[in-house]
Amino acid sequence: MRILAFLLALLIALPAAAEPRHGLAMHGALKYPAGFSHFDTVVPNAPKGGELKLADTDPFDSFNPYIAKGQAPDGIGLAYDSLMVPSDDEPFSMYGLVAESVETPPDRSWVIFTLRREARFHDGRGVTPEDVIFSLEILRTKGAPSYRFYYAGVERAEKIGERAVKFTFKPGDNREMPLILGELPILPKHYWQGRAFEETTLEPPLSSGPYRVAKFEPGRFVTYERVKDYWAKDLPVRKGQFNFDRVRYDVYRDSTVALEALKAGEYDIRPENEAKKWASGYQDWAALKDGRARKENFAHQRPAGMQGFAFNLRRPLFADIRVREALGLAFDFEWANRTLFSGQYTRTQSYFDNSELAARGLPDAAELKILEPLRGQVPDAVFTSEFHSPVTDGTGYARANLKRAVALLEAAGWQVVDGKLVDGAGQPFMFEVLLNSPAFERIALPWARNLARLGIAAKVRTVDSTQYVNRVRGHDFDVIVMSWGASLSPGNEQASYWTSQAAEQKGARNVGGIKNPAIDKLVDLVIAAPDRDQLVTRTRALDRVLLWNHYVVPQWHIPYDRVAFWDKFGMPKSVPMKGWQMHTWWMK
Repeated sequence: MRILAFLLALLIALPAAAEPRHGLAMHGALKYPAGFSHFDTVVPNAPKGGELKLADTDPFDSFNPYIAKGQAPDGIGLAYDSLMVPSDDEPFSMYGLVAESVETPPDRSWVIFTLRREARFHDGRGVTPEDVIFSLEILRTKGAPSYRFYYAGVERAEKIGERAVKFTFKPGDNREMPLILGELPILPKHYWQGRAFEETTLEPPLSSGPYRVAKFEPGRFVTYERVKDYWAKDLPVRKGQFNFDRVRYDVYRDSTVALEALKAGEYDIRPENEAKKWASGYQDWAALKDGRARKENFAHQRPAGMQGFAFNLRRPLFADIRVREALGLAFDFEWANRTLFSGQYTRTQSYFDNSELAARGLPDAAELKILEPLRGQVPDAVFTSEFHSPVTDGTGYARANLKRAVALLEAAGWQVVDGKLVDGAGQPFMFEVLLNSPAFERIALPWARNLARLGIAAKVRTVDSTQYVNRVRGHDFDVIVMSWGASLSPGNEQASYWTSQAAEQKGARNVGGIKNPAIDKLVDLVIAAPDRDQLVTRTRALDRVLLWNHYVVPQWHIPYDRVAFWDKFGMPKSVPMKGWQMHTWWMK
């Protein structure tokens, strides 16, 4: 009896066996059951045909989007498939594409993907486990730095059986890794062997996605053609999508020229990211007045992320938190919103604004349990105050805020001498705001004028895209305008955004060079969150610490997508939580 009881207890203690499934949710259950016919966010029988014409303002010089070198064209992702794809109406759930099924134990210490027999590249060769393993290894060793962070948790990858690949993860609590591996783009081993993956190329690489490169002129245009015999076109995860026969991107000098080209009928759809243009740039568009074109706000439920003036903390000038806070006080959002944006924007108050992940009020008991061990390593305000971006009266002078900024600068050892802010050695406070678009000059120049009232010489400089990318990758800047996207289920990408390990990696998203052990710890906790409630709590704690360190001067966001387009498209009736999806549209 004792032996029987022992064996029974042992069986109860063992984790439940992993079973092959059609999809995987980060937390909770999948919305779509096995055997579902299509996503609810598409029209499954949408007609195919026509050419979609779009605009790009960054000249391209390479077709490899997975390396740190060169500039890939917009739309190149249309050529590639991944093991799994997300739905647009769930926070983070993935469903099989190249992978027929996914299998992982309750502790998610490993994952097995079984590949579809029909999955193939554009040259007709089938996708194999060897291709999957090659894709992981080439991205980790020769791809952009972000991939090393993304896939750092993989201990080994091995082929098991004819069509299956098993990834075993390093010890630790990283429940997102099976989904991260699901996002792995599949690259053909037979094509890349003998080629320099890490170098730019204008030979369109072999791939397996719904489109392939048909025609192009470097720096001028690229046309993708729909693969008529695309192997996955009838799968539930692809039905109702990729409906245009051709997708063409023309390169324009800047966004102003591109807007005029839209109104002239040179291309079809323009997502608008400039408030001034949205408010007044379309008034002379005759097609809008007579109904041949439309302007629409498509509401979404995505976290806003963070856009702001980002400080390069590698520069001693920005090492003092008081200095960074003072510089933020000189940015007059209320004036900019009223004068430049026609009141369209909301000031960003969180790295996860517009979502339940954003920190609000004071830390609750669950957050304090996480933050208390970090007391002394994080700003005291994390525990005592709710973060609010500075507010002004909107006149453009920001007198009260500038007065507070003077006090902070003086406390940090700066003083005004002959109208210039200098340190104890008499060295002036001066820096450069580096831009890659003239559109942001009207934002940066008023900030620079307010900084001049403090005795600070801030020079605004706009450079071409190639120089800008190279300087940012090389950490050769003082301040840039930077944005970090946020998902409904933050995870491994946060390591590339904020951790000490990413700070010196060229091409990583930690452009500011943040090296903060407390943030490293909080990022680890976010990645290891065992359920949705814990994920929300840990993300809010991370949000507070990022905000109160004043690493950026927060700018603004809107809870909808602005899109102008010629009225010749059909589209699904509803917009999913992740926003409008252009490739579910079709030509009427």
